[in-house]
Amino acid sequence: MPIIKSAVKRMRQTATRRSRNVHTKRDLRAALKAFDAALADPKGKNAPEALNEAFSKLDTAVKKNVIHKNAAARQKSQLAAKAKAAGVKQTGASKPAVKKTAASTTAKKTATKPKSTTEKETATPKKSTTPKA
Repeated sequence: MPIIKSAVKRMRQTATRRSRNVHTKRDLRAALKAFDAALADPKGKNAPEALNEAFSKLDTAVKKNVIHKNAAARQKSQLAAKAKAAGVKQTGASKPAVKKTAASTTAKKTATKPKSTTEKETATPKKSTTPKA
């Protein structure tokens, strides 16, 4: 057991993070097993939903830095290959498409360019005001 105050705090933080990560990993494993069970089912009606759920749990684990993004991409690819081999079609996109708002398009139109410096260049040179000797 640590005695130093900062080390005690670090232990508390580590325990909290560990429990959070264990929960995320447990949900991920459950979703992956549910997908495998759905593929093994002869009817296979809920396989597309299980595939979407597994994709969602993988994305959540990446977002929470529980697994690496490339590992998640590899697992998603393997799941998609299994689904394709079994004839399962994914129901819609896993994330909804982002719609552009009217405000963002009008902001681009109203922006103006700064005036060019050609007016200064084309002006006639001023006469010298210094007296001639």
